Amino acid sequence: MQVTTKAIVLSSLKYGDTSLIVKALTASDGLKSYLLKGVMGSKKGKLKPGYFQPLMQLEILAYHKNKGTLESIREVKVAVPYKTLHTDIVKNSIVLFLAEMLGNSIHEEEQDKSLFNYLEYALLWLDEHPTNSNFHLLFLLNLTKYLGFYPDTSFQNAPFFDLQEGSFCKTPSLNPLIQNELLNDFKGFLGTDFDVLHTKQLTKSNRRELLKMVILYFRLHVHGFREPKSLAVLNAVFQ
Repeated sequence: MQVTTKAIVLSSLKYGDTSLIVKALTASDGLKSYLLKGVMGSKKGKLKPGYFQPLMQLEILAYHKNKGTLESIREVKVAVPYKTLHTDIVKNSIVLFLAEMLGNSIHEEEQDKSLFNYLEYALLWLDEHPTNSNFHLLFLLNLTKYLGFYPDTSFQNAPFFDLQEGSFCKTPSLNPLIQNELLNDFKGFLGTDFDVLHTKQLTKSNRRELLKMVILYFRLHVHGFREPKSLAVLNAVFQ
């Protein structure tokens, strides 16, 4: 079936000498993987490797067989031309990390307009605003709304947050917990939007520790989740 759809690139992997396998979230059909034959070797072709950088927002004309196999793309154009995401070193590090987190977390081959709209909005916000060292924390916590495990915000006055249960609790359990000063930082991100990020002040050590907890939260709730390899680069940027 031929389809014209928006797509957000999650990853691209070189295949053979001249081809790419691109994984993208599409507005029409959810997660899709495409084989782009010869794209690395042709200077005259319509498909250029530069289109398929992490988290690029594209409009594609594609053929979807919907049989779980690699699909094909016939035409592509940039839907949202970024100004800073791939040229600012810090933002590019955030992009690489978030692309890997998304690739490790999104598995559904079905339309999810809310998730797609959230990613469009968040990436445009990051592109248009000055770099904020807490962006990735709020991005990931808000992402859990669309993946089905946003923290239960009942009983926020309790002294612990149980990562396994996804809820606040009054007494500690054997599950991984967020507590003490880190719990206050964690609660500060719940129910907020990117426009208030400038009000969130975290120490470098707390930011790093909270990110570890958020990644653990994903690992506990996303089947087959893999630790992001780009985490070390992100931590180095925000030292």
